[in-house]
Amino acid sequence: MALRIYNSLSRALEEFKPLVPGKVGMYVCGMTIYDLCHMGHLRMMMAFDVVYRWLRASGNDVTYVRNITDIDDKIIKRAVERGVGIRELTDEMIAAMHADLGAVGVERPTAEPRATEYVGQMIGLIEKLEQRGLAYQASDGDVNYAVRSFPGYGKLSGKSLDDLRAGERIAVDDSKRDPLDFVLWKAAKPEEPIDAKFDGGRYGAGRPGWHIECSAMSCAVLGETFDIHGGGADLQFPHHENEIAQSEGAGMPFARYWLHNGFLNVDGEKMSKSLGNFFTIRDVLQKFDGETLRFFMLRTHYRRPFNFSDAHLEDAQTALTRLYTALDAVPPDDVQVDWQDAHAAAFKQGMDEDFNTPQALAVLFELAAEVNRTRSGAKAGLLKALGAVLGVLQGEPRAYLQRGVAVEEEAWIAERIAARAAAKAARDFAGADAIRAELAAKGITLKDGAGGTQWVRG
Repeated sequence: MALRIYNSLSRALEEFKPLVPGKVGMYVCGMTIYDLCHMGHLRMMMAFDVVYRWLRASGNDVTYVRNITDIDDKIIKRAVERGVGIRELTDEMIAAMHADLGAVGVERPTAEPRATEYVGQMIGLIEKLEQRGLAYQASDGDVNYAVRSFPGYGKLSGKSLDDLRAGERIAVDDSKRDPLDFVLWKAAKPEEPIDAKFDGGRYGAGRPGWHIECSAMSCAVLGETFDIHGGGADLQFPHHENEIAQSEGAGMPFARYWLHNGFLNVDGEKMSKSLGNFFTIRDVLQKFDGETLRFFMLRTHYRRPFNFSDAHLEDAQTALTRLYTALDAVPPDDVQVDWQDAHAAAFKQGMDEDFNTPQALAVLFELAAEVNRTRSGAKAGLLKALGAVLGVLQGEPRAYLQRGVAVEEEAWIAERIAARAAAKAARDFAGADAIRAELAAKGITLKDGAGGTQWVRG
């Protein structure tokens, strides 16, 4: 079965055929880096981490580009508030992003271009658009894109020009020829810090608009046409619509497949600071380990709305414990995945149908049940190997099952297990049962086996 992906541009599932067989170019819109990444950011990063992993597991050489916007109004404001330079702020936030994503097993992209390093390419693209009658310099010094001069505008979002409104990052003012026009180059203001001003050639000092950054960076790194462009559903309009207008307007074929992940909700409502349901990745990692958080997010298909809550995380933790329990009971053999194996084939079928991780996880639970039934090291090895494709089940099972236990608590557990063994030896079965119940009340489950009594958290 060939890989099929949902193309937001055609609004249909399509067989994926890269421009060059066996090689894939993918660009994903990354972070505007002025603060810690939140769970909505992780939702997007996880979605395309899965895409990246499966494309490679399918035998492709993947060039994955995820940009960093390191110049923006919010960045300037935050740097001024903190009394630091823009580069100092963005370097700090990039390091924090890498640490937080690494804790959840999100792999680094092949390339991570920063907007400030591609200003020259942006100016060149703006000049080309002006030459083609698609850009103009307004009376306030800004350079704007003339939306109504591009016939294909609206094809990604499905909106007509008469229905469209300027996006949230676009200021509508009298200097624009049309309210729908968006800024390509922002003229510098006297009050702005010097490190917020870049050389715009004949357009004067200033900084790039948000949309032009991705058109310039994606084509500079991947070429004028590439396979996949991705991002959150909130970027479909206006950001991605504007990218298409810029790139195609400049004569570049641009992206062939567009992928968008679903929104993240908290207890049924969209996450926002105003509602008080806003969580950074770091907030969540204070309560749950990174692998549990990753597993939790894999349980929802990347295009579906994602509902975040502690209760769902706790349920994911219990489910992941079941898988690790199987690996703990039966040491896995070191195996290479045979995609003709029935379980591996079912896993592949799910992933080949638009990266269906819930179906792939269902196969892992089927394998775990078989491991528990047959005690097969080969099946345990396949469970671990398929888990690796999704970035889970690579830790020591016992370490996961005993996670979050302090040394003092571990010593106390060992003492209670020894006391229970003594009670059983003395045929004091009521006393032994009481100790088991005591441990269970603290979230510790005992497992008796030929090698003695083991314990797990949960």
